Amino acid sequence: MRVAHAQPPVNASEMALLPPPHDSAPIRLLTNIGLTNQNTIRTIVPMKIIADTNTFIAVALNEPEKDKIIRLTEGHDLIAPDVLPFEIGNALTAMMKKNALKKDEVKSAWEIVQHILVDLRHTNIKSALGIAIKYNLYAYDAYFLECAENLRSPLLTLDLGMQKVAREMGITILE
Repeated sequence: MRVAHAQPPVNASEMALLPPPHDSAPIRLLTNIGLTNQNTIRTIVPMKIIADTNTFIAVALNEPEKDKIIRLTEGHDLIAPDVLPFEIGNALTAMMKKNALKKDEVKSAWEIVQHILVDLRHTNIKSALGIAIKYNLYAYDAYFLECAENLRSPLLTLDLGMQKVAREMGITILE
């Protein structure tokens, strides 16, 4: 996975970015409207989205949810706890052990994940353990919930149980 804090590539025929993505100011987009060549300027502030491990796996393995995940995250900043690479590796090898993936597919999926831009953030393990204990969760799930709560950002996960806990915690779920 490419650790970065940048915008994904944009189709030049549809829009041009001003200012550069590394600027902290809102992004100004020039867009074509309808069937005319008229341009309009609108300001978009990218949302910071906490993306759960299962969303990266779904994209890498071309699961049915892939298109929806891309649609929800396109143009926004993906953030995850710094444990993400370890959890992805563990999930891929667990799938291999259950014969859901072949050995070469594990490495292939890992290579695909490497092309997804994600900003890895420090995990406050003590705080996450408090969440895990309170809601009877695995620590890995709590790391993502703690990140979303700490950054006051929406969570994108395919895990219905995690979605339920996030709602109880007042965290917005992207659906």
